[in-house]
Order: sequence, then C-alpha cells, then structure tokens
Amino acid sequence: MVVLYLARTHRYISSSLLTSNMTLVSDDPSYWPLINLYRLSSYFVVASFAAVVYDWALTFGEEVELVWRQRWSHVTLLYLGVRHAAIPYVASVMLISLPSVSVTDAVSHVMYVTLSWTSLAITTMLSVIVTIRLHVMYRRSRRMLIFLIVIFLPVTMAYGTLVAVITSNVSGEEYILSGTYMCYYNYDGAPLPMSIPWALYIVWEVIILCLAVWVAVKHFREWPLVWTTADSFAVLIRVPMVYFLISIAVSSLSIGYFSPDIYDSSSAGSQVYYGVFEILFFVQMFVLGPHLILSVRKYYAKLVVKSDAGPYLTAMAFQEHTHVSTSSTSGV
Repeated sequence: MVVLYLARTHRYISSSLLTSNMTLVSDDPSYWPLINLYRLSSYFVVASFAAVVYDWALTFGEEVELVWRQRWSHVTLLYLGVRHAAIPYVASVMLISLPSVSVTDAVSHVMYVTLSWTSLAITTMLSVIVTIRLHVMYRRSRRMLIFLIVIFLPVTMAYGTLVAVITSNVSGEEYILSGTYMCYYNYDGAPLPMSIPWALYIVWEVIILCLAVWVAVKHFREWPLVWTTADSFAVLIRVPMVYFLISIAVSSLSIGYFSPDIYDSSSAGSQVYYGVFEILFFVQMFVLGPHLILSVRKYYAKLVVKSDAGPYLTAMAFQEHTHVSTSSTSGV
C-alpha cells in the first residue's frame, strides 16, 4: 500500500511542481484533469472506509461475546490489534485523500510515516495469524511451523526494509489546485525495486493457499462423516480461501500497477484500477483478516451448546486452545 501510494502521487504531479518546497496554490486549468482523477480516487477511499465501518458495526456484538468475554491469549491480542487499528487507519487514509480537507506539509509527512509503519505492523500480524492457523490445522507439526517461519521471515524483512528506506527519504507537501487540497509525497532516495516485496508476498500467499487446500482435502478423507457438514466446510474453507484468494489478487494488482500501460497513464481507467486495489486491500486486512479468527470461534461456540458436540470438537483440531463457556451469554 505504501509503495503504490508513493508511486501514484509522484506520477500525478508534473515536473513544474517538483521544484516547490512549500505549499503551492494554483488555478491553472491545465491541472483540472489531475483534480478530477484525485476526486475519483477519493470516492474509492470513502467506499473502503464505509465497508470497514459497516463490517465492524455488524460484528461488534459477536466480538464482545467471542473475544472480549473469553480468556485472552496471543491470538486474542492479534485479533484486537488488527481489528481496532482498522477505523483509525482507514480514516487517516481518507483524511489525506479527501480533496476538501487541508493537511499541512508537516502533518501529511507524519501521517504518511505513521500509516506506512502501521501497514507493516498489520500485515505482519495477519501473517502471524495465518501461520498460527496453518500450524494448528497441521496438528501443530513442528516441521510445518519451521517451514512457515522460514518463508515468512524473509518476506517480512524485505517489506520492512523497503518501508524503512522509503519513510526515511520521503517528504510531504500540500498543493491547492483550484480549491482542491492534495497531499503530495516526494521520494528523495535512490530508485527502489518496488515490485519485489509484492512479488515475495505473492509467493508466500500462493504457498499458504496450497497448504490450506491440501490440509482441507486431507481432513475430508480422514473424517468424511464430520467434514462434509456445511458448517465445517464453511469454517475450514470459505473464509480462509476467500482471504487467500483476495490476498493474491491484491498482490497481483499491485504488481500490475507498475505496468507502463497503467503506471504511465493518467486515464480514469488507471485510477479505477487503483481504486479496486484499494478496496480489496482494506477488505483483506480489516474485514477478512479478523474473520479468520472470529468465524472459527463463532462455529466453535455453536458446537459447545449442542448435546452431541463431542465428536465435532475432536474434529476441530485446527482451532487454537481457548476457554469456552457453555452458558447462553458466552462465546468462545
């Protein structure tokens, strides 16, 4: 996200504006196409914010029952970290993207650096959640855990290095073009291979998708009478697979953005392309990410209140160990 936002804002501003070291005010009609594109971009940001807020409001009751009222664990902390960073993060992105909101140079720079490191932290927490889920799905295999860590660490380190280099060489400026406020970020460092971290994430996501499919097939073979139920299939397949598929789509779109046909284009189509990426990115992180935990806990809570829950609980070997209350007012 940080990479694409930097590339996008840098591409939109003409070379005549790059010499400015202060807030620039202009009513030049030649910038109207740029203003229209910026306004179009803000619509996608607002839509992303609405989707995140809607999902949070829709599942808040379940979160209280299944997370806050249960015994806390490291998975709980990961869930809360991702879930409750969502609205401040997306609201901040919306703040610096709305053409009617003025943000000073210093504030825009601070917000950019903060959002960059927050994005890295959230992405890392999501990767840890996925690693834990796969580890438990593979019956807590030590070899599988080591394999996942060996893949996960280089990817995270590469992304972290890129964020560190970018944030240490970026400056924020405000432009007011025909009454439209725009935040522009200028990167002053050496050229960076911006598509490499996303390519590494695609490799990571393809691997975890294949591992999840494989363990699902294995479970179906071992417990055909249990795992063919609709609920079990939904818990094991639906949310994780949608998450993995959208993750791959996000990474693929991010790499495709650097294609000359899209990156060098100032058309509405290229802006829509980025807007679709932006919505999928926020949905992946702040909607599907927390649901990786919430959906499993929700199903686990339903099993507990059933009189014949015993065999099902054995089958739910892929879930983390959590305290479960069987009272009607508690969840997982």
